[in-house]
Amino acid sequence: MFPFKKYLSIIVFLFLLSCQNEIDEQGNNTAQGTVTNASPLTTYLQRVAMVQTVQDNIIDGSTYCTIKLPYTVTVNNTQIAVNTTADYQKVADNINASTTDDDIVKIDFPVTMVYYNYIQKVIPNEADFDSLINYWNQYPDLLSKINGLNINYPITINSYNSANQIASSQSIISDQAFFNFIKNLNASQYISLQYPISIVDYHGQTKSVTNNLEFENAIKYAIDYCPENNIVTLDLTEVITKGSWEIPYFFSGSEKTASYTGYSFVFKSDKSVVATKGGVSETGQWENTVQSGVKELKLTFSSDLLSKLNNDWKLFEFNNSQIRLRDVSNSTNYLYFEKK
Repeated sequence: MFPFKKYLSIIVFLFLLSCQNEIDEQGNNTAQGTVTNASPLTTYLQRVAMVQTVQDNIIDGSTYCTIKLPYTVTVNNTQIAVNTTADYQKVADNINASTTDDDIVKIDFPVTMVYYNYIQKVIPNEADFDSLINYWNQYPDLLSKINGLNINYPITINSYNSANQIASSQSIISDQAFFNFIKNLNASQYISLQYPISIVDYHGQTKSVTNNLEFENAIKYAIDYCPENNIVTLDLTEVITKGSWEIPYFFSGSEKTASYTGYSFVFKSDKSVVATKGGVSETGQWENTVQSGVKELKLTFSSDLLSKLNNDWKLFEFNNSQIRLRDVSNSTNYLYFEKK
């Protein structure tokens, strides 16, 4: 007999999702009601909730960690107390005051470093600090915090665990709580954000998002236009034609990543792309264009399997080792490439 308690949990979860489903229907099914720990939106939201680390790059030189306030630095023989985030400007002003000095920023140790994932570590001296920064410099393409979008908490998340068939609802009150919630999700958990959710964009304007697609579009806007997310300027053609690539994620109606496991893609400067698996190769075409201000990557293959990748994919974000593409013409689909 099917346990009544488990049956009741399923009914409760379906009820919790009813409002979200109505929103999805009104939005022509462009937003999925539930996501998992592997869904693109979930990974983007976790990066929104990461520790803000770029504001003191002028001092620590790393976008993956920040120095916990308060502390003291010495710049050009001037001691500056960094008690609030406003004091970063004092450091910048001192550095910019003259073009003839060395602009050496010396940190008074010990300090506590806060990593992008909220882990904290006491750094006792300059040697340990240099080792830490050198460690982060080994991972220049690590996808870091998405700046320029702040969530107004609290928010409510409905979840359902398919392994034990338990439904629940949780209030999230901070970025750290949201980050840890997503970090602790497992593959059997399905979550649904309770909309509307209030956000603040990098212009300082408060906006309301009412479904997953709107939230993802707001994140895309922040990636494209917030200066703190565009510290390094890259050219897609130069990036994609270096080395070989694999597909770590492909979603078209459902996740179909496994169908492309083992494939290696080489994008050539003559706009051909060679897909190889098990010594068998197929040549297709690729094209990088800009349509209405949006960067696109068009793929064309002829075989039954690889032709499923054919699309005018919109570029979501990229760096030297990752390219993330999206299509929202009918439903929301995703194609990711990762450097092998």
